[in-house]
Amino acid sequence: MSNPRVLCLGEILFDCLADQLGLNLEEVQSWTPYPGGAPANVACALVKLGTPAGFIGAVGEDEPGNALVKLLQEVGVDTTGVQRHPTAPTRQVYVTRDLAGDRTFAGFGQYNTAEFADTRLQAKKLPNLLFQEADFLVLGTLELAYPESEQAIHRALELAEQYDLKIVLDVNWRPVFWQDSNMARQKIQESFKRVDFLKLSKEEAEWLFDTADPGAITYRLASVEGVLVTDGENGCAYCLGENEGKLPSFSIPVVDTTGAGDSFLAGFIHQLSQHGIHSLRDAQTAKRIVTYASAVGALTTIKPGAIASQPTSAEVEAFLATHQL
Repeated sequence: MSNPRVLCLGEILFDCLADQLGLNLEEVQSWTPYPGGAPANVACALVKLGTPAGFIGAVGEDEPGNALVKLLQEVGVDTTGVQRHPTAPTRQVYVTRDLAGDRTFAGFGQYNTAEFADTRLQAKKLPNLLFQEADFLVLGTLELAYPESEQAIHRALELAEQYDLKIVLDVNWRPVFWQDSNMARQKIQESFKRVDFLKLSKEEAEWLFDTADPGAITYRLASVEGVLVTDGENGCAYCLGENEGKLPSFSIPVVDTTGAGDSFLAGFIHQLSQHGIHSLRDAQTAKRIVTYASAVGALTTIKPGAIASQPTSAEVEAFLATHQL
């Protein structure tokens, strides 16, 4: 296993998707579990594209935890940073779907959100060596909702700054993980001053900045090197260095949008890793990098499940050769 260039810190879990569409939580008769969790999705997508990645997070000493660690290892993700908690369970999220297949988070089964292993990630157990060798740290914000994992985020940021990693934050706002949305907004906004690249959905951008314009967000933050704003089927907008642009989405038949944003982010980081951050100064290169990211995201939507559907670099290149934005 080569040293991971990218460290993805946060949650890995099972999304239990309702098999019956258009029913509420109490009416669903059966569920199908799919491995997920945004940082884990990004790590897996990176490895499939050819960029070595490691996952840092906590799971329970239980069957779901074993299955998730095994999956990471089968994909080729470095699991040195995975912690196992002896009593807290591995998180499972229940997701209902409307008749169009769109998802709504419906809760955590019999557990309170703060009882799961991912909330118990220990700052003192983060492996320094991983940070010494890596180039990028990718974070979400869900871990900020719980005291222990919040400490681990702050420790990871310290290590990333110490070893000069580029820090990429994917806001990934999920109200169901938080007790208080005002506290969430405050903690998320405080973290912006420590990051180099910021990825948000259009809704997150409007919630946090009252605008979805990446140039305006970059100007307001003053310290970031790039902002990406994704808007599903409406495409994405970016501000990278001095270069701003908007791209439509690829027109393809969508089966399941789960994890498409995570794959988009992996495509972006994979390209940065290949071309170097200095390449973003060139307007055409910046546009090509975001186009590539959009293709990785699009290809993830044509099959069900966030990780199972992720493309290889050869599949992305073949797709780009035959599809124009």
